[in-house]
Amino acid sequence: MKTGIPTANGEKGGSLAGRVCRSFWPLDSGELLTAARRKTGLDDFGEPPVEPALSALTRSLEEEAELHPRGRFLMRAHLGGLLTTRLRLARAWSGQPWAAASPVPRPIFITGMPRSGSTFLHELLTQDADYRAPRVWEVMVPVEAMEPDRGWRDTRVWKTAACLWCFRCLVRQADAIYPLRARTPQECVAIQSYTLMAEEFVTSCRVPGYQAFLRASDLRPVYEWQKRFLQHLQGPHPGKRWLLKSPDHVFGLDALFSVFPDALIVQTHRDPLEVLRSMIHLASVLQGLYARPGCREALAERESQALFSAMERFVQFRDAHPGLENQFVDVNYTELVADPLAVIRRIHGQFGIPLTETTVAKMRQLARSRARYPGRQSVPTLAEAGLDVPAQAGRFQGYCRRFGITCQQAGGR
Repeated sequence: MKTGIPTANGEKGGSLAGRVCRSFWPLDSGELLTAARRKTGLDDFGEPPVEPALSALTRSLEEEAELHPRGRFLMRAHLGGLLTTRLRLARAWSGQPWAAASPVPRPIFITGMPRSGSTFLHELLTQDADYRAPRVWEVMVPVEAMEPDRGWRDTRVWKTAACLWCFRCLVRQADAIYPLRARTPQECVAIQSYTLMAEEFVTSCRVPGYQAFLRASDLRPVYEWQKRFLQHLQGPHPGKRWLLKSPDHVFGLDALFSVFPDALIVQTHRDPLEVLRSMIHLASVLQGLYARPGCREALAERESQALFSAMERFVQFRDAHPGLENQFVDVNYTELVADPLAVIRRIHGQFGIPLTETTVAKMRQLARSRARYPGRQSVPTLAEAGLDVPAQAGRFQGYCRRFGITCQQAGGR
């Protein structure tokens, strides 16, 4: 049977194993929706609608991603989990009429360059007892997450830890790239994935059709969903300021401020050539989990264009909204590594947020004890990835001038 789906060698139809896998684990939006409804006995996915995003994603996965059997199985399981959770959350939220009015005042969003110290900064800021960050287990099992963490006896946390352990077994370099544990702070992209309109899928798979759909979409419903998700987690008695993080917010700053007009933004910066090296390595590892290897040079150019597009977007947004400048703090990666406490004091000072000596002591202890990610391997240079280093440096000149970043071309060779 001809499927019309390109395989890794560019032929139509694919191998017998590929056709069998597609028949057992189809990535069809209608079938996925039916399966989720059958599993839960529920029908309402709530807002925003899961279509047309789900169809755009599954079509791109089938026609462009060149998934291998393991990747197909994992992606189908992941999408099924997102959809069943959406159904259960919609039912839970229908019984929480108070939650939609629960305030989310002046949340802090950390965004900016990927691979620029934002995870370290997020961990430092969470040492402040007045902040609250979504934890990995809360995002993975949100329906049950309104009750606080019950410590070592909490089965929700143990189940999350087991899932993460399985993931690390599948992706041997996971800890070297981005170590996750059940109680570590989670990124916003994992919350937004429930809308089926998230950068997670662009990072994990080669899905240019879905990426084009995402770039052309109004992201306000995604941020409205995220706000409702936070209101669910904080329950009827909010008290702490939300501390949120994702480099992907640079694609949706207009939507973010439309939903969170008093948001405070910490924007991280780093030499774009160093960032690009790390992004190419991350993309190759993640996409290898789901798909057959593609052209290394093509992957490198895609990542370069994606980074340039992201930087261009937030520069244009900042230049177009000078009235929001007091709601931004810029943090240079080299500054953060050299003196993290000075960066923390500057953030709190500009935002007018008190910083106690007890909190400073906890942050200092974390900064001293935190090592680099374990098992970090050598990252290929840009030249080894097939990119012209001087041309790449020229591509990011405007960004570097705008934020006073030194572009070390030698680091890209």
